[in-house]
Amino acid sequence: MTPSSRRLLAAVLCVCALAAGGCAAPAGLGAGTPAPPVSSQPSPEPLWPAWTQAPGSAVGRREPAPTPLKNAPEPGPKGLTGLDATEIARADPRMKPYLGKGTGILVPGRAGIRPPVYRDLTGDGHPDLIVAADVPTGRSALSVYAVVNGRIVSILFTIGRRLTAETIGTDLLVRIAADDGSEQVVRYHWDGERMTVVNDERRFRKEGRNTP
Repeated sequence: MTPSSRRLLAAVLCVCALAAGGCAAPAGLGAGTPAPPVSSQPSPEPLWPAWTQAPGSAVGRREPAPTPLKNAPEPGPKGLTGLDATEIARADPRMKPYLGKGTGILVPGRAGIRPPVYRDLTGDGHPDLIVAADVPTGRSALSVYAVVNGRIVSILFTIGRRLTAETIGTDLLVRIAADDGSEQVVRYHWDGERMTVVNDERRFRKEGRNTP
């Protein structure tokens, strides 16, 4: 077959292919075939809209802002670090029942007040006061105090068994032991008025491993 015959045969085959339905485009669509529309992703539809809240927000009416502690000492130039932590805690009606005789403790296993800890949890550049007290029943109480408008305010109070705490940035992580052997881990974050819960998890011990 001569070169001219081959070119003629190729042209005839192409015309036949177009008559039969057209040549396929590189993407798999026929020439002139419109692309299928892009389907939109479904959006969340709440089952109970009245119960739909942002994570960490309170359900129902918002509680009023914490009020300054009566009979608490007034912060000086050093803020909370220049005051007696036990005196501040005794001015707190929720914390006072857990303080006992006010004996300081340095190790677990005894009733008393743990050493005070200072961390900036409100993000204002000034250290806030964290006080924890252990009672003979094995429960503990923890409070966080901040200076707001020149007065001392309790911005968090919580209780639990075998209570431990740590900070993650300006957040406070509190761990307590539950009655079923699990560990409850609650993360608190400053919302401008108080430390509120932003995450609450229940973790069970793995077999052969003790949870502190």
